[in-house]
Amino acid sequence: MSQEMFSPIKIELYKNQFWAIAEEMGVTLCRTGYSPNIKERRDYSCALFDHRGEMIAQADHMPVHLGSMPLSVLSAIENFEFFPGDVVILNDSYRGGTHLPDITLVTPIFFEDKLFGFSANRAHHADIGGMSPGSMPLSQELFQEGLIIPPIKLYEKGVLNKGVLDLILANVRTPQEREGDLRAQIAANEIGKRRILDILHKYGSAEVTEYIGHLKAYSERMVRNLIAKMPDGEYTYEDFLDDDGITEDPVKIAVKITIQGDQAKVDFSGSSPQVKGCLNCVYAITVSAVFYVFRLCVNADIASNSGCLTPIEIVAPRGSVVNAEPPHAVAGGNVETSQRIVDVLLGALSQALPDRIPAASSGTMNNLTLGGYDPKRRRYYTYYETIAGGMGARPDRDGIDGIHTHMTNTMNTPIEALEYAYPFRVTRYHIRRGTGGAGRYKGGDGIRRDIQVLQEAHFTILSDRRKFAPYGLQGGEPGQKGENYLIRDDQEIPLPSKCSLTLKANDIVSIRTPGGGGFGRK
Repeated sequence: MSQEMFSPIKIELYKNQFWAIAEEMGVTLCRTGYSPNIKERRDYSCALFDHRGEMIAQADHMPVHLGSMPLSVLSAIENFEFFPGDVVILNDSYRGGTHLPDITLVTPIFFEDKLFGFSANRAHHADIGGMSPGSMPLSQELFQEGLIIPPIKLYEKGVLNKGVLDLILANVRTPQEREGDLRAQIAANEIGKRRILDILHKYGSAEVTEYIGHLKAYSERMVRNLIAKMPDGEYTYEDFLDDDGITEDPVKIAVKITIQGDQAKVDFSGSSPQVKGCLNCVYAITVSAVFYVFRLCVNADIASNSGCLTPIEIVAPRGSVVNAEPPHAVAGGNVETSQRIVDVLLGALSQALPDRIPAASSGTMNNLTLGGYDPKRRRYYTYYETIAGGMGARPDRDGIDGIHTHMTNTMNTPIEALEYAYPFRVTRYHIRRGTGGAGRYKGGDGIRRDIQVLQEAHFTILSDRRKFAPYGLQGGEPGQKGENYLIRDDQEIPLPSKCSLTLKANDIVSIRTPGGGGFGRK
């Protein structure tokens, strides 16, 4: 069947079947996971890949994983010959991973004795060892951030490599929870494999493979159509991260997008060199941000697959903050720098698509980690959460209050779940009214979340937009900057955007997140 002779109805059916499989993988992971980070916040992504490691479909989970998961699958392919029953595990940031708490599992799918493709998922584990509980430290090298897992077979021909599992669990603070989450990831991949095999048995390998090709080609055409509608030319933008957590120097992210016909070149050459702190990005994260932004701009319900990136060339110089070299620290690059990359990409594209691009959202995931010993349960715990902020106003409507935006798509941890699982008490949780930027359309407001620890605990915050406010567009005002405080003995002590300290019993950490920028003059 030629490219011109495909059935549009079948394309839509296959697109939704593949997406539904990835979604069901996510439901399985959510319902069988052990940690609140998986069960409540849903900090994971699930996807399907062909035998070359090209993405077929990804569910609507974490945008930061969109372009990075394929590099994990490619790393697995490069390192192993696969057999039925294998499962590869990895988290190495410089070998297909992102930051170390994100553990990826890759399961091959065989049909009629041939490798058809892979089911894969990536989940953020609330601890993977390292210098501080939660494995999101103010680090200066990768080794401080946790256990580094190169691509290795966790299962080989259906047999668990118990030595590998034991090694991982011996290096984390919460081994029972980690093992539970890993087994949930294995189960999710098994569901993906079974559902793909159901489709292959029903329609045959030839037709399924053919329509995977058509789906990729369709996604590529839609992205090319988007680019072709932009005026040819160069569009530039730059913005800054507050600092890297080690020095006070701001970190510049700069982009130049060159549009020529139906192709785009995205060049980050003006960005800061790699930094001492953990705000460095591996290349996979930068790819994910580009993937997300261009996919976001396509005003159609297309599949998120490898075809989306075909018309786009990405230039990210090695040794820069957007393509760091080992062993530079990267824990915050995945969560904070990725957000600023999105901000500069949207800022540049707002010049080419002024009626489609929103103002800046809060621009930070407000990463909070707490860990310590719970005497009531007589065990160690680690807690990780990203906290929502204001969404930027859009060209035709206000932004949304208190929502996770752009590279994060998680949910909040409900107060009841948090207080049940950990020795904490949530003392305040509300919208920060008036923090969204003014304009014809108002930016969404940020939130305030105060958490009191009932026992001594170690606390780390990786946040941003405490010095540089989220920008408005078309004359709209910027959103209000965020703030962090330690409340001790009824005294509010200001904290920097990135810090780590030991809390006393009854101390309160107060995270007050930025609002989104406004759009248009009033």
